[in-house]
Amino acid sequence: MQVSPNQLPAQLQRGLQPLYVVHGDEALLVQEACDAIRAAARAAGHTERTVFTVTGQQADWSAILAAGAELSLFAQRRLVEIRIPSGKPGKDGAEALQRLGPQAAASPDTVTLLVLPRLDAAALKSAWFAALAAHGVVVRVEPVERAQLPGWIAQRLQAQGQHVAAGEEGLRTLAFIAERVEGNLLAAHQEIAKLGLLYPAGELSFEQVRAAVLDVARFDPFRLPEAVLDGAPGRVQRMLQGLQAEGVAPVPVLWALAEEVRALHRARRALEAGRPLPLVLREQRVWGAREQRYERLLPRLRSAQTGRWLAEAQTVDGIVKGLPHPDWPADPWQALARLALAVAAGCARAAAPLC
Repeated sequence: MQVSPNQLPAQLQRGLQPLYVVHGDEALLVQEACDAIRAAARAAGHTERTVFTVTGQQADWSAILAAGAELSLFAQRRLVEIRIPSGKPGKDGAEALQRLGPQAAASPDTVTLLVLPRLDAAALKSAWFAALAAHGVVVRVEPVERAQLPGWIAQRLQAQGQHVAAGEEGLRTLAFIAERVEGNLLAAHQEIAKLGLLYPAGELSFEQVRAAVLDVARFDPFRLPEAVLDGAPGRVQRMLQGLQAEGVAPVPVLWALAEEVRALHRARRALEAGRPLPLVLREQRVWGAREQRYERLLPRLRSAQTGRWLAEAQTVDGIVKGLPHPDWPADPWQALARLALAVAAGCARAAAPLC
């Protein structure tokens, strides 16, 4: 059975299942889903909790399987939590997970919670994942894209008894919060919680929200490539200014941008070599909203252009490391801005409709 995070509370109310699999990269939503499962397990008497974290190929899967099957020494029921941060259980782990599904279903006194990052297409089609899905509840945590963020914020405000004004003012208020947090759900969650503490239930005005949220934005360097691929120079400039103001080092910002440019260049070269676009995207591990952006851009980009961006990224890398270039600004943030805005402008041209 597969449910979304929004459907999980209703599923838990219908009855606790012996196996849950939570996978996704939105840390806040993954944490909330796991917390809901843990709370339901505690309420059902699963008071003992055992946690395993699989970090390499040498995991003791026999001990993990035994923990789910053996009787608890300290409580009548237990919760066994297995975390695989890499999402790659390995050969032995894959075989163990195939056994885990039926074992969990046959052990009603144990609730097993498996926590994974976002899984790629190969993992979702694997035998081990199919065995887990057949015997448990899969909670797939999808990323909240920027266009969806105002609606997500509105839902969270409503859950704590608050709402924005109707019409244009309300849309402006939600857009303001979304712009300040720039896709960082944890930051958005914190700002929403702060609004709940500062103001009573009911309607929030734009000025109230502005006063509470202003100057507290937290920017994520790994969201910068999204704005670049969207060809949004205003967002790019605002994010770079926010990252610099928050004291973020330019190195991870450049790394995130350069990795995106490198992926674009590899994908474009593969496309020019005659490989079909779906295969190229799969090989480059591009999926979700990022896949939609690549589908829009790649047919109209050229490898000469992406190669030039990659060479410029190498130039900026030298500037960030203290090696000036005569044709580029000596300041790392100015050089970063020039590169990011140039790539954003190119993506905007590639995505523009043909006349």
